[in-house]
Amino acid sequence: MKIVICDDSIGDLMKIEELVRAYGSVNPDDCFEVEKYSDASALQDKIQKEELADIYILDIVMSRITGIDLGSQIRKVSNQSVIIYVTASDDFALDAYGVHAIRYLLKPVDEEKFFEAMNYALARIDVEESPLFLVKTKAGIISVPYYKIEYVENSSRRLEIHLTNGEIITSIFIRKSFDEEIKDFEQNREFMRVHKSYLVNMKHVKGMNKADFVMDSGACIPISRKSIMEARKGFCSFVAVHYK
Repeated sequence: MKIVICDDSIGDLMKIEELVRAYGSVNPDDCFEVEKYSDASALQDKIQKEELADIYILDIVMSRITGIDLGSQIRKVSNQSVIIYVTASDDFALDAYGVHAIRYLLKPVDEEKFFEAMNYALARIDVEESPLFLVKTKAGIISVPYYKIEYVENSSRRLEIHLTNGEIITSIFIRKSFDEEIKDFEQNREFMRVHKSYLVNMKHVKGMNKADFVMDSGACIPISRKSIMEARKGFCSFVAVHYK
């Protein structure tokens, strides 16, 4: 597994590497290859060539190219690489949410919080364990990993599964209610029902307006009046849990 660390402070760069090595020492079953960059432009070149890592640990405030810039470029070519931000300021938490970083850690980085972030990162990478949503289509049953779903729409009694790559999988005519069709998502906190016809994956929500969620794809998903308070609370909670 490849881990990239980028920080223009050599001292901080070495401290993060020490934390990665310490984590590896207590998790000997995981094999890590570590690359370090003090020059963000060098890492940017790698990303543009799509030479990607599994986990990126990025400082945010760097000269010329910020960690947010790097994160945005990573997301243009990969939704699977995991991003962890480390920073001396808490001013950029919402920006970090915009590129779906899994954690936002303040310097000096606490070892316990760093280990928890790494545990979560490895769990995210283990897509083999991702639950599957079974969609009955005209072509047969299609298995869709939850992490690939941006949102689900009930359109004229058919499920439209909107994927993160822009693809839409359409089910056959559904005879059950929308509630029954999406009940498998109930135990997954990353999904939220926000409208009688929409279920969204909170991991792929870019922001929230007065009455809708803005998704990574740019789609605006309406939030019903009765769901607006719960949706706002859920959105804030999701941001707080991932960027505390």
